Amino acid sequence: MEQFTTVIGALNVGFYQTLKLFFVTLLGSIPLGLVVSFGSMSRFAPLRWLTRTVVWVIRGTPLMLQLYIIFFIPGMVLPGGSPWPAGYSGRFLAASVAFIINYACYFSEIYRGGIQGVPAGQQEAGLVLGLTKRQIFFKVTLLQMVKRIVPPMSNEIITLVKDTSLATVISIQEIIWAGKAFLKSSHGYSGLMWPMFFTGVYFLAFSGVLTLLFDALEKKLDYFK
Repeated sequence: MEQFTTVIGALNVGFYQTLKLFFVTLLGSIPLGLVVSFGSMSRFAPLRWLTRTVVWVIRGTPLMLQLYIIFFIPGMVLPGGSPWPAGYSGRFLAASVAFIINYACYFSEIYRGGIQGVPAGQQEAGLVLGLTKRQIFFKVTLLQMVKRIVPPMSNEIITLVKDTSLATVISIQEIIWAGKAFLKSSHGYSGLMWPMFFTGVYFLAFSGVLTLLFDALEKKLDYFK
């Protein structure tokens, strides 16, 4: 029982770090993704192609590689050394930046598909009614876009739950790190395999809660049918 209590306590600490990275990523990537989608749809060709090239590179390379590049490369090329603060805060900040950029690019494509999926006739009807383009976007396009993007967004957000485990490559002590520590030596125990498997319970439970929340949100948006 003492062993179980010790392991659960360590996993809870690691899961807190996982949750923190998860919510910081969402707070940054959801609005940034919308901005990036505007760049991808811009009528200014250089901006459109630059944005789409960046999105292509980010989506086409592994997140783990991006973590390494964002955390290590600036310190190798900048005259003043690494811009990240020393210790855990610097590693967490670098991981947050990498995750936000990565998921903003994925979200931008979902936003773009949702916006372009709204029939153009509705925008034309808004202009006939005397609405400004800003009013049409927020009162017509945006509301219908939300309905369209909930399923793909929920899929990406649930994927983010699991992707947070990649932060362990730059020594972020999230839940996978906490579970793996018992394989070597942690709190006086070593060679324990079951804490690693038990981390899956945390991910499964959190993903289940998110699935229920998104299902409820989809039902709330059924009035757009």
